[in-house]
This record gives sequence, C-alpha cells and structure tokens, in this order.
Amino acid sequence: MDLLTPPPDLYGRPRADRFLRGLTALQDRYVQALGGPLLRRNPRRPLSRPLPPLQLVVTARRELAADVIELRLADPSGGPLPAWQPGAHLRLTLPSGRERHYSLSGDPADRAGYRIAVRRLPGGGGGSVEIHDTLHPGTRITARRPRNGFAFCAEPAVLLLAGGIGITPLLPMAREAQRHGLDWRLVHVGRSADTLPYADELRALDPHRVVLRTDDEHGGVPTGAELLAHAPRGAAVYCCGPASMLTAVQRALDGGPVGSGGPATALHFERFGAAPITDGAPFAVRLGADGPTLDVPADRSALDVLREARPDLPYSCHQGFCGTCEVRVLAGSPDHRDRRLTPEQRADGALLPCVSRAAEGETLVLDV
Repeated sequence: MDLLTPPPDLYGRPRADRFLRGLTALQDRYVQALGGPLLRRNPRRPLSRPLPPLQLVVTARRELAADVIELRLADPSGGPLPAWQPGAHLRLTLPSGRERHYSLSGDPADRAGYRIAVRRLPGGGGGSVEIHDTLHPGTRITARRPRNGFAFCAEPAVLLLAGGIGITPLLPMAREAQRHGLDWRLVHVGRSADTLPYADELRALDPHRVVLRTDDEHGGVPTGAELLAHAPRGAAVYCCGPASMLTAVQRALDGGPVGSGGPATALHFERFGAAPITDGAPFAVRLGADGPTLDVPADRSALDVLREARPDLPYSCHQGFCGTCEVRVLAGSPDHRDRRLTPEQRADGALLPCVSRAAEGETLVLDV
C-alpha cells in the first residue's frame, strides 16, 4: 500500500484523512482571504448595516456661563437613548446641514436624555452661533450615536485638567472617579468666574478635590507645572482645553517630576485647536482629481485653506476633538504631523489637514 494513502476503514472502504482534509480547507480559505473579500469580512456573517441616525428633540435649555448654554436632548417618543461612557461625544446635524461634535456632559446612567454645553464662538465656523440662535425647546435635530475618542480608563489616581468649556467631557469622568472611589483631583481654569460652566456641580461632587482657578484672581494664566502640582502621585492626566494649555502641560510633564505630589504619568487629551505650525513650507492641495488647486502658505494650515473653499468641511478643533477633519489623499506624499492616525490609516490615505502638511512645492490631491 502506498504510505501516503490512508488505510481503509473497518469495512474496507477508502477514507480521507480528516486532519489533512481540514488543513487543506484552512489553507484554501487563507489563500482566498489574501486576494478576496474574506480579508474584509466573514462570509458566514451577514453584512452589517449602518445604524440609523438618532432623532432627537431639545427638551430644555439654560444659560450656564458667559456665552455658554446647555441643551438637553431626548428621544421624541420618550424612549431610552443609546448608552455612552465618559469622554463620549455626539455628532449633531444642525438645521443648516452643518455637522458639529459636542461632548456629553451629563451622567451616563441617565438614559432619558443627553446633555451638551455649547460656547458661542462668533469667529468660528457658524455652528455654535446657529445652536445659540436656533435651538430651543421643541426643535428637532438628528445625531450620530455617541462615540468615544477620549475614553476614561479609571486609573487608581487621576488628575483632570479643564480649560473653560473643556470641562464638558471631564465632568462625567469626575463623577465616575467619585463613584469608584478613585484618588482624583480636578482643576478648572478660565478667565473669570463667570466663564466657568458647571462650577456648582463640581463643588457638589467634592469641594476638597476640585480647584476652580481664574486668571483674574491669580494674576494670569497658570503654567503647566502649576497645574500638574495638583496631581496625586503617579496620576494619569486627562486634559481638555486650548492648545496653549495642552502644550504647557505636555512640556511640564516631559520635564519630569512636578510638585510635592510626585510625577504624573500618562497624558490623555483633547485640544481646542490645532497644534501651532512649526517648520512649515508652502505647498498646495487640489480638491479632487479635476478640482481647483489651493495654495497653502507656510504659516497657515491646510484645514484653514480648505474651509475657505468648503465651509461645510467637518472639523471640531474648537470643541476639543481631534480627528473629525480627516480627509483622504488621492495622490501626493503628505508629511503626517498628527499623533492620532495609525500607520494603517495613513497607509490607507487618511490625513488630518489641521496639522499635517507636505514638502515645499508638493501638491496633495484630496478627496473632499
């Protein structure tokens, strides 16, 4: 008998080697996956359908601070809303068609309504002004389900640093830290007391763990070292605020131990603006393969230039989120300067025009 031929069964019938048969089937599936759709999905699973947008209604509105309003959004039928975790945000589609992202500032345990706070930015892209002027109780809007790009990891020791409206994602984190008995501190900074939203709620959580610091009472903006001095030993730092605040905290954290509480450790952040441009060179962006070509000066971002041509281009730097301005590169060699995209996303053509650029004289063709 050929040694490669499996012996017959008890009834003398030839039988296949089940192990080799299974191995061959696995190999065939692997080969198909390398060049076929199996690499993208399991054919035994049905195609996933995108979830429909949420239909929401404004049920309450109140003034929180100077130029800041709070909105409560609910299901028009009164049903429970999708669950969310601290740090999550909503992507709202406003009546004008603009899309804007806002942190959820309420309690995740409250499934009856979402809460957001919006600061009026007259010099912004128009979204905050539209919300202030047009969204009143009874107004209906749509939103994508909550997403979280600023997740709270609930480390044993936590320092929460908020600048102005940056308190919105950090307030739910403070509640979560209090609920789990973590060693936490929160510092909320702003120009003056009337610019600090949710001051009363923060004090009610634990007045011994919350510091409200205003520039007018302390002679100016705090340094990064001053802010980090509030950190418990070995604390993870969560920071949401203007780019200048984040830069100061990053530099102080990179400088080593700060304050008497010992060194802070990991830094999680959402910024209220793109990082400053350094070593910029002029380049160009083209809107699609056959669209117009726009010059990007050395001292301006591609996002600024793109928004002049496409005012509806999504972005959320002023709301503290990074990554919402993502576009796709069709041609050209970008100089990626973000810390958000993965190597796989970059290889797939993703680009964040708020910070990323190109070499002098290069033209990036963008799918916008």
